[in-house]
Amino acid sequence: MCGIIGAVAERDVTPILIECLRRLEYRGYDSAGVALLNRDAVLEYSRVKGKVQELVDALAARPVKGGTGIAHTRWATHGVPSECNAHPQMSGEQTAIVHNGIVENYEVLRQELLEKGYIFSSDTDTEVIAHLFHAAFSETNDLLIALQQTVAKIKGAYALGMIHKSDPNRLLAVRSGSPLVVGLGIGENFIASDSLALLPVTHRFIYLEEGDVADITRNEVKIYDKSGIRINRKEHISKLNVDIADKGQFNHFMQKEIFEQAIAINATLEGRISQNKVLEATFGTAAKTIFDQVQRVTIIACGTSYHAGLVAKFWLEEYANIPCNVEVASEYRYRKAVVQENTLFTTISQSGETADTLAALKQSKEQGYLASLSICNVPESSLVRESDLVFMTRAGAEIGVASTKAFTTQLTALLMLTIVLGRRHLLDENKEAELVNQLTSLPRLIEQTLATDDTILQLAKLFTNKQHALFLGRGAQYPVALEGALKLKEISYIHAEAYPAGELKHGPLALVDENMPVITVAPNNALLEKLKSNLREVQARGGKLIVFAGAGSGIKDNNGEHVILMPEVGEAIAPIVYTIPLQLLAYHVAVIKGTNVDQPRNLAKSVTVE
Repeated sequence: MCGIIGAVAERDVTPILIECLRRLEYRGYDSAGVALLNRDAVLEYSRVKGKVQELVDALAARPVKGGTGIAHTRWATHGVPSECNAHPQMSGEQTAIVHNGIVENYEVLRQELLEKGYIFSSDTDTEVIAHLFHAAFSETNDLLIALQQTVAKIKGAYALGMIHKSDPNRLLAVRSGSPLVVGLGIGENFIASDSLALLPVTHRFIYLEEGDVADITRNEVKIYDKSGIRINRKEHISKLNVDIADKGQFNHFMQKEIFEQAIAINATLEGRISQNKVLEATFGTAAKTIFDQVQRVTIIACGTSYHAGLVAKFWLEEYANIPCNVEVASEYRYRKAVVQENTLFTTISQSGETADTLAALKQSKEQGYLASLSICNVPESSLVRESDLVFMTRAGAEIGVASTKAFTTQLTALLMLTIVLGRRHLLDENKEAELVNQLTSLPRLIEQTLATDDTILQLAKLFTNKQHALFLGRGAQYPVALEGALKLKEISYIHAEAYPAGELKHGPLALVDENMPVITVAPNNALLEKLKSNLREVQARGGKLIVFAGAGSGIKDNNGEHVILMPEVGEAIAPIVYTIPLQLLAYHVAVIKGTNVDQPRNLAKSVTVE
């Protein structure tokens, strides 16, 4: 989603703003811009449709410098990608504003402003905010009061950064439903929508809470809550590495992150297992008290995280004998949910800022759930701060838009959750020890699976001229097939669908011919013989099969099948291991297709609007 950067300093902040924008490119965007107040308090700006490098080129042709500035990468919501719709948005030659989120009542506000004589030069809802502020400041002549009056009129979720020529050494910011952080320096201060962006200049952060307004100068940060009362927010020291967004020896971040999965899973397990047991205290100090009462689980997530939840449903019901309901957050929010007693409300999110998931968590607090648990990768995120229990996945920063290591570490966390809940129900000590041993074998098995990379690269060439693909799986492998299809469509733009293999004859079989690759995950388990029957149905229609088969499955290359043998894996962890080759396949197909692997079109890493 869109990225915000702001700075107020003695030095020229243009290079800082540009470097920070580069570090936000992973979020997905279609235009970029910067606005600064120069030493004469003149507001100057530059905006482009396209990438940050195009903004850099524009600034080289017409430099813009100043000690106070804001910058932005925009992902279009209101108005097509264009220079006039790019941020910052202005009101006259006095106010510049950057904005993440959506103003739901912007049409009403826009009409009111038109009647007051304001002229709009963009199609954005952001320009409405700029003109609202201009009108308020004209009456109050006070930047802080004008901003507070402005946001009081806005409905929606948003984060704002603003500068005004009346005070060229001042930066204002607001957080309401969309993340925003203040970075603290020495004689300079910053704002950003993601602390990762500011790591080159500071590791000291204040995370704004809902409704906070920040009034920032070089030497002071004043924060006011939604009631207008000045408050103190705790300072946090980030332990993230400034070089975390470096691709290293890899061609793309996604490729790097696929190959980091053994390390990431090992980090997720580290210190959380002892004597063949999962230490439930890793979920939080109140975990034992809460888990003792849990009788059922509701999982809420979006996209890839939703697929992780679907796998967890199989685990929780198979190994823990606990009923589990899994829902897409954007659907859950808008229906009546019947909440049964002692239900654990579990949210899953890589960023911890996914708007629909966060809104569902807030809604759950009024619905009678026992408690909330967040499985997340970002310690300082909103989801983490608002949950009763937290399990950090420790995947490290994931830059590629298409999630890889975040997904497999989420699955690792969910299997650990299954174990700690299951020991209170169906799971005995011997079975727990078996599952723990499977978990600890994951890093080794993933390394073995990654060794198939060259073979999968050759298979990817079969997709050079393909436009469609089917993915099949049974049982807990069906969500893995869903994830494989999502990865392929996300980054290669090939239309891909996934089905439970038994559903082939109920419609999808009509699509199968020599031009339709059918990718199947086939571990050696109790459903294997059923799956083989489904594969024969595909062969009989001339379909081209690619099968990731378990050792000992008996599936071999013949009649046009392409079979990649997988390591022998335990049944519980098979969904995690079988995810890896599907990620590699999607990656290599996308490279062959020549797409932007790390920043696929129309998508964003952190979906912070509805």
